[in-house]
Amino acid sequence: MLITTWLIVGVVAGVSGVLIGYLALRQARATVEDCRRMLARQSSEGMGDLRAIRDVAVCRYDALSEMTGRLSFSVAMINGLGDGIVLTSINGRSETRTYVRPVVGGKGHQQPLSPEEEEAVRAARLGLGPQVSCRVSDSL
Repeated sequence: MLITTWLIVGVVAGVSGVLIGYLALRQARATVEDCRRMLARQSSEGMGDLRAIRDVAVCRYDALSEMTGRLSFSVAMINGLGDGIVLTSINGRSETRTYVRPVVGGKGHQQPLSPEEEEAVRAARLGLGPQVSCRVSDSL
């Protein structure tokens, strides 16, 4: 009885370890692919002025359940160094709130970015175009 219990615990632990390893591998591969795309894009476009805003992306989403139609948005405006701003507007039925956050090196500078803001920054840095689908909010 004791050996059977330990056998089951071992199998469950092993399967859990393999699953966690697989998920970590998928995330690592996605990150490496993003880096590869970013490097290929930077080398193909030449250096130019790295301080000039060159990457822009708009991520539209439904921030509040009371409003539909993807009226809320985050706009990332980033230079070649990964610095810039993210402008976010959250639209509700009776009010609209607008925020601007600094971005340094592709990350939020003083406070963490929301998932939608991170998606806009990622899309801008990868050069995916001015209008991107916000995968983060689409999956909610």
